[in-house]
Amino acid sequence: MRLANRMSGRQLYEWQVITADGQPAAASNGVVVEATAGLVALEKNTTILVVGGVNVRQAITRPILTWLRREARRGLPVGAVCTGAQVIAEAGLLDGRRCTIHWENRDGFEEEFPEIELTHNVFVVDRDRYTAAGGAASTDLMLKLIAMRHGTGLATLVADQMIHTSIRSDRDEQRLSIPARIGIRHPKLAAVIQRMEEHIEEPISPMLLARDAGMSTRQLERLFRRYLNRSPKRYYMELRLARARNLLMQTDMSVISVAMACGFASPSHFSKCYRALYRTTPYRERGASEETA
Repeated sequence: MRLANRMSGRQLYEWQVITADGQPAAASNGVVVEATAGLVALEKNTTILVVGGVNVRQAITRPILTWLRREARRGLPVGAVCTGAQVIAEAGLLDGRRCTIHWENRDGFEEEFPEIELTHNVFVVDRDRYTAAGGAASTDLMLKLIAMRHGTGLATLVADQMIHTSIRSDRDEQRLSIPARIGIRHPKLAAVIQRMEEHIEEPISPMLLARDAGMSTRQLERLFRRYLNRSPKRYYMELRLARARNLLMQTDMSVISVAMACGFASPSHFSKCYRALYRTTPYRERGASEETA
C-alpha cells in the first residue's frame, strides 16, 4: 500500500493497526507491533484484514467476533491472511463463500468448518471476502486488490518495486507439486503419493495402490525403497500421523476422533504408532500444545 501511494504519486491508501484492547501486539517472532486503535467503529470505505499466526484459536475472543460481525453488517469488506481465515470463519463471515488458508492449517479448518468451501489456492477473492494463505501469498492478494481498485498497471509497478517477478493469480495453488516436494520426478510414484494424500481417513491397501498404478505390489515396494528409502506402508503411515498431529494441535477434536479421521481403527493402535514416530503420545502432544498457547 505504501508503494501504491508512492508509485501513483497520490494518497490512495491509509492504514491502521487494530488490536482487541488497543494495546501493542507481539508477533510470534517476538516483534511488538504498536496499535493505533481498539475495536472501534470504522469508516465506510475501510477494508478489514485479519492477520493470524500460530495458536490463533487461543486468541479468538467474543469481543473480536462481535466486532467483526458488526462491521461486516455495516457493509465493510473483510479479509484474512493465513490463519486469520479461522477467525472470520468463526465469526460466520465465510458462510457461503470460497476461501483459502495455509496448507498446514487446512486439516483442522476442514474438520471445524466442513460447510465452507476451502480451496488450495494461494488467495481467494469472493465478492467482499478476501483470504490469503499467508507468506508470499499475502503479496499476491494485495497486488490483486490494488489492480481491482486502481488497475493492473499500478499493480505491476508495485510488484516491480518489490522485485516480485511472478505475480500469481487466484487460480494458482499453494503447494509445490509432489515431484518438487519429494525431489523426485517419477510419474507413477507421484500418482501413488497423491492417492495416499487424498485417502487418509480410509487408507487404500498397497495391493490396490499398485494395481491402479499399473504395477505389481513388489514393483511398488521396490519403487518406494529406491526413491524414498521406506516401504509404501511406512510412507503412508507417516502421512496419516502427520495429519493426526495437525488435528491434535489445531482443533479440539478428541483423540479418538482424530484417530478415526486418520484411518486408525482403535485409539490404542493410533497411540502406539504415534509414539513410535513422535516419541510421545497423542494425549501428551495435545497437552504440550495447550501449554505453549
